[in-house]
Amino acid sequence: MGVNTLMPRQNADDPRKLRDVLARTQSLATLHDVPSVVVGFAASEGNLLFPEFLAFLESELRVEDQIFRLTRERALLFLSDVDHDQAVSVVERLRASFEQEFPSIEPMRVAIRYFEVPPGRSELSVKQVLPNVLGDPRASD
Repeated sequence: MGVNTLMPRQNADDPRKLRDVLARTQSLATLHDVPSVVVGFAASEGNLLFPEFLAFLESELRVEDQIFRLTRERALLFLSDVDHDQAVSVVERLRASFEQEFPSIEPMRVAIRYFEVPPGRSELSVKQVLPNVLGDPRASD
């Protein structure tokens, strides 16, 4: 009797759905003529706080916002109806709240990058977004 040794893809979303999430973000920007922002998070391998940070973010988000987990150390946050400066403010506030609620000896090291989707018509692709929001996980904003 064999035992299934394959580990399920924990802490990651189905990569085939990323295009759908990007299309939804573009659609909101186009239909409602409002900006949206894609925020990329990249943590170093083995960062134990990062999955907890993502769970915290998810619990604090509005219904129209969404987190997409690429891997255990990389994720995207889709914020609707905000511009770049508002997105930075939201993420900084949520990060500060997380660090206050879950204090650690060292600050959580995570690179954070932003990609604004302007209002109106613009094509949005995975190849356009990912290189702009996922950078070197050793860097920290």
